[in-house]
Amino acid sequence: MNYRVGLENNVEGRSLAWVLGHPGCFAYGADGEEAIFATAEALAEYAGWIESHAGESRLELEGINIVLEETWEVYDIDENYNRVAQGYSVNAWFLDDWKPLTEEEVDWGLKLLAWSRLDLLGGVRGLSAEKLQATYPGERWSINGVLGHVGGAEWWYMERLGLAPPRQAVPDEPFERLEIVRERLEEALPSLAGSKQVVGVDGELWSPRKMLRRAVWHERDHTSHIHQLLAW
Repeated sequence: MNYRVGLENNVEGRSLAWVLGHPGCFAYGADGEEAIFATAEALAEYAGWIESHAGESRLELEGINIVLEETWEVYDIDENYNRVAQGYSVNAWFLDDWKPLTEEEVDWGLKLLAWSRLDLLGGVRGLSAEKLQATYPGERWSINGVLGHVGGAEWWYMERLGLAPPRQAVPDEPFERLEIVRERLEEALPSLAGSKQVVGVDGELWSPRKMLRRAVWHERDHTSHIHQLLAW
C-alpha cells in the first residue's frame, strides 16, 4: 500500500513527515531520513488510534510503501518578506494543500477532530488547579499553558482563512478557549467542502486542506506533550 508523504525540514530543529490525505498521521525525526523511516510506525499507531475510537482502522498496513512526494525547507522572513536568520517561520505548503476538501474528507476530518479533543481533555480530566498550573524545567508552558496554546493556534489557523471569531470573543481561560474556538471550526468546516480558496497571509499560503492538516496534527502532538509532562 502506497502512502504519500510530504517532508518538512527545520521544524524547530527537527524534520516532520506528514502522511498526506491522513490528517493527524505524522512522524518526527532528527533529519528527513529518520522522519521518513519513522512513518511506518506512525501509520501503525495512527491506525490503532482510529480503531480505538471508530472500531476499525480504515488503513491498509500490509506492504507499506512510503512515497516521498515533496520536501519543504522551513525558512524565516522579516516584515518586508526578506529571508532572515530569525523571524516569522514559513511552514510547509505542499502541492496536496491545493486540493479542495471533499464532503467525505470534511466529515472524516470532523471525526478526527472530535477524537483528538476527547483524548486531549481525557488526559487532563481530574487534574487539580495546582497540577494544571505547575511549571516544568526547560518547558515553555504549564499544562494550562499548553491547552491555551492549542486553542490559540486553532483560532490562528482559522484566522488565516478569515474564518475565526473576533479575537476579543476568545476567552483567556484555557478550557473555555478550546470550546469556543472548536465550536467555530466545526461550524465552518462543512462550508469548505469543494472550496478552492487559497490565500497568502504574512508570506505564507493557506487553504482549507492545510488548515485541517495542521489542526489535527497540532492537537494530537500536544496531547502527547501533555502525557510526557504528566509522566515527569
